[in-house]
Amino acid sequence: MSDPRTTHSPDLPGGTGAGSVPAAGAAGVEEFGYRQELKRSLTFTDLLVYGLVFMVPIAPFGIFGGVFQASGGMVALAYAIGGLAMAFTAASYSQMSRAFPMAGSVYTYAGRGIAQPVGFIAGWMILLDYVLVPALLYLIAAIAMNSIITSVPVLVWLIGFVVLNTVVNYFGIEFTARVNKIMLVGELIVLAIFLVIGVVALASGEGRGFDFSPIYNADTFSLELVFGAVSVAVLSFLGFDGISTLAEENRDSARSIGKAMIAALALAGTLFIVQTWVAALLVPDPDTLIAEGDAAGTAFYDAAEVAGGAWLGTLTAVATAVAWGFANSLVAQAATSRLLFAMARDRQLPAFLRQVHPTRRVPVNATLLVAAVSLVLGWYMTTREDGITLLSTLVNFGALSAFLLLHVSVVWHYVGRLGSRNWWLHLVVPVLGFAILVYVVINAQVTAQRLGFVWLLVGVALMVFLIATGRKPEIRAEEKL
Repeated sequence: MSDPRTTHSPDLPGGTGAGSVPAAGAAGVEEFGYRQELKRSLTFTDLLVYGLVFMVPIAPFGIFGGVFQASGGMVALAYAIGGLAMAFTAASYSQMSRAFPMAGSVYTYAGRGIAQPVGFIAGWMILLDYVLVPALLYLIAAIAMNSIITSVPVLVWLIGFVVLNTVVNYFGIEFTARVNKIMLVGELIVLAIFLVIGVVALASGEGRGFDFSPIYNADTFSLELVFGAVSVAVLSFLGFDGISTLAEENRDSARSIGKAMIAALALAGTLFIVQTWVAALLVPDPDTLIAEGDAAGTAFYDAAEVAGGAWLGTLTAVATAVAWGFANSLVAQAATSRLLFAMARDRQLPAFLRQVHPTRRVPVNATLLVAAVSLVLGWYMTTREDGITLLSTLVNFGALSAFLLLHVSVVWHYVGRLGSRNWWLHLVVPVLGFAILVYVVINAQVTAQRLGFVWLLVGVALMVFLIATGRKPEIRAEEKL
C-alpha cells in the first residue's frame, strides 16, 4: 500500500515529482489509522471565533503595564513585531495542518513530520504552555475580581471560574462554540467603547495627544529592549495555535484550520496594536511606569480612567476578569484536553486520558484533569508574590520552544521528505519564523529560560524511560506501509 506520508500531503505549488500530491481534505483520521471519536461539527466561523476568544481581543488590558515598561513605552511596536513573528508561525501551522489534519497540534506535526521522539518533545514543551495557561488565566481573573469585590476571597473566585468552565466544556464542543460567540461579542463591545472614548479624549487634549512614540521612540529604542518586550507581549497572541487542536472536530476541508489561524491572528494583531497605541498615549505618568513597573497590574485601567473616568476604568477591569477567567480559560481548557487526548492515544500519556464521553463526544477525563491541575496550581500560585509573572514566563517559553520545532518540521517534511520546490512556504517562511523566535527566546527572562530548560530535560528523561520500558508510541499509519 502507498506511503500515507505522501498520499495525504497537501499541494506543493511549484513542486515536481514527490512534491506534487493532492491536498488533504476532511478525509478524517481514519486515513491515518485512527477511529473518528470526536464530533465533526465546527465550521470555519466556529474555528475563527474560537481562535479570537482564545487570544482574547482585549488581552493587552491585563499585561499592558508590563509590556509598556519592558518596551520603554513602545508597546505598539512590541505587539507589531510579536504579530509578525506569529504570522510566520501561523503559516507553518497552516502547512502542517493540511498534511496531518488531526488533533495534537505541534505534537502531531513534529512527530509525523520529523520523527515521533521529536514529536514527544514538541508535545512536552507545548504542554508547558497548554497545561499552565488555564491556571494563569484563572489566577489573573480571580485576583482582578477580588480587587473589585474584596469580600470574596481569591480562592473562591478561582474555584468558581474552574467549575463553570468545566461544566460548559463537558456539555460538548458545540455548546462551547455557542458560548464563545457570545463572549466574543461582549469583548468587542467593551473594546469599541474604550477606543471611541479614548480617541475622543486624545482629540480633546487629554493624555499626550496623538504621536508615534508607542511605535518608535528614538530616545529609548534598542533591539534587545524591544525583543525583550516581545517575549512578554507574545502571551497575548498565544491561542491561534489552539485552533489546530480542533482538527478532528472540523467539518470542512483541512485548509479551514490554517485559514482560520491566519485570519484570527491578523484580526487580533490589528486590535492589539490599535488599543495599545491609544492606551499608551493616555498613560498618566509614562516615565514612572517605565521606571517602577506595574506591580498592581492596573496601568491599562488607569489609562482608561484618564479617557472616560472611573466607570471606564472599572468596565475594562471587569471585562478583563471575565474574558481571561471565563472566555479565554474556557477555550484553553478545551484545547489542552485535546492535546492530552492525542498524546494518550499514542501511548505517550496514561490511557485514561483518551477516554471520550459516549454521547457528549468530548475527551472527558482529560477535561477533568485540566480542571484539577488548574485549581491546584492556581491555588498554589496565589501564595506566591511572583505567581502571575512566573506562570506567564513559563507559558511563553513552552509555546515558543514548541513553535521552533514546528518550523523545523515544515522544512523537514516538505523539502527534505517530499522534495517540495515551494521555497517560500516550505523554506523561507519557516526559517525566518525560526530565527525571529530564537531571538525572542534569547531575550526572554532568565528565570523562564532556566525553568524551561529544566522542563525540557525532564521531558527528555521521560521519553527515554518510555522507550526503555517498551512504550514506544504507536503510529498507526505506519502499519499500513
